[in-house]
Amino acid sequence: MTGFKEITSKDNSLIKLVCELQRSSKVRDDYSLFVLEGLRICKDACDNGIKFDKLIVSHTALEKYSEDIIKFSEISNENILIPDSLFKKISETMSPQGIIAVAQKPKKTEIDFKKGRFIGLENLQDPSNLGAIARTAEALGVSGIIMSKNCCDPYSPKSLRASMGTLLRLPLIITENFAEDIKDFGLVSYACVVNSSALSINDVNFSNGCVVVIGNEANGLTGETVKNSDFAVTIPMKGKAESLNASVAASIAAWEMMK
Repeated sequence: MTGFKEITSKDNSLIKLVCELQRSSKVRDDYSLFVLEGLRICKDACDNGIKFDKLIVSHTALEKYSEDIIKFSEISNENILIPDSLFKKISETMSPQGIIAVAQKPKKTEIDFKKGRFIGLENLQDPSNLGAIARTAEALGVSGIIMSKNCCDPYSPKSLRASMGTLLRLPLIITENFAEDIKDFGLVSYACVVNSSALSINDVNFSNGCVVVIGNEANGLTGETVKNSDFAVTIPMKGKAESLNASVAASIAAWEMMK
């Protein structure tokens, strides 16, 4: 196999950049790059037409996954081979497979909001919750996820792993002014709240051009978003539970919206 440049030093500028991209959302924003680690998620990216800026593989991976790595190398601008010991130092996983791709963040695409049904997330902080919500949303046919800029980074390694690649396929709209932008999109908005006086989500007849909005794990939705929403809805609960995990609430909301 040809076309691989070998790097052996942890002080190499590319190796340092990969480490920074793994750890910092600011660096990911500054460079408009993100990191994919592992065979499966790199396959998902490849299958979804994502091109790689860099492909970094270990010696062991090159032998073990040669067929897949050949495919990845063909869509990468630069291919790098590094020792297994160095790969372990830049990996974010406990048992690294020896494959890392660096890719450009997807460019914004035009979305016809009037023809879709969306989940909105305001200030969600847990990448595991985001990943679970994305997987459920895709499975149920939700048109996309609208996120406030203060949500956790969907391109962080934790978010991408938790979503099992779903965040690479599902349209993501990250907004600067969450409540105002949802209005500007022309969507009928439903704020999901813990309030017995709100409409039961079971009784709502959702149609295209709508969004159900879920709030922060600890604090729920901001007052501004609730105020600017067209309707407040609640998930009826029995027993002594006062609230639901954000990903569970979003999953129920997505099911009710799409059924």
